[in-house]
Amino acid sequence: MKKRCVHADRRTSLSSAGRCWRQIWGGVRNIVYFDLETQKSAEEVGGWDKIRDMRMSLGVTYSTARGGYRIYAEREVNELLKELQRADLVVGFNHLRFDYEVLHGYTVMDLSQLPTLDMLVVLKEKLGHRLGLDSIAEATFGLNKTSEGLQALEWFKQGKMAEIAEYCCFDVKITKLVYEFGAQNKQLFYKNRFGATLSVGVNW
Repeated sequence: MKKRCVHADRRTSLSSAGRCWRQIWGGVRNIVYFDLETQKSAEEVGGWDKIRDMRMSLGVTYSTARGGYRIYAEREVNELLKELQRADLVVGFNHLRFDYEVLHGYTVMDLSQLPTLDMLVVLKEKLGHRLGLDSIAEATFGLNKTSEGLQALEWFKQGKMAEIAEYCCFDVKITKLVYEFGAQNKQLFYKNRFGATLSVGVNW
């Protein structure tokens, strides 16, 4: 039986996000790396407490079982939800608070019940402050994000779905690289606000 781990449940601290992998690691066969972009900004829907009203423009996964990426349009959101449900572990960056909450606009399922590793939650617990994925990618791999989330919103309004797909696929690729580097080296590098490169230990 696949073990489950609760992370963002209202009754449970997000601190469990960093420990879930230890409960299921022995049986992991399919890791799904995941990210999505939205149709609307927080300002357009009336605030960050209405994340599910932002709606998904496009979602991307990379499955280790499949060995490749898959792009989901909004009309395919149920297929995306099925893939996340079938994963042995869903890995992302801030997806407990944001991406899952966007998807809660499409399902009554509590996605926080899925076996999940949110790297942002783990790093925030260790450092006491949030890190951006781009900060880690730049310091660890010398990579910079191809664009920003606000640009993806503009692309949606312009109907430029190919540009959104490329941007979101790159974010999933970075998420996968960060996770794998941390798993192999037990540390990540990041840039602080003064531009200095620092390291943080991880244990996933």
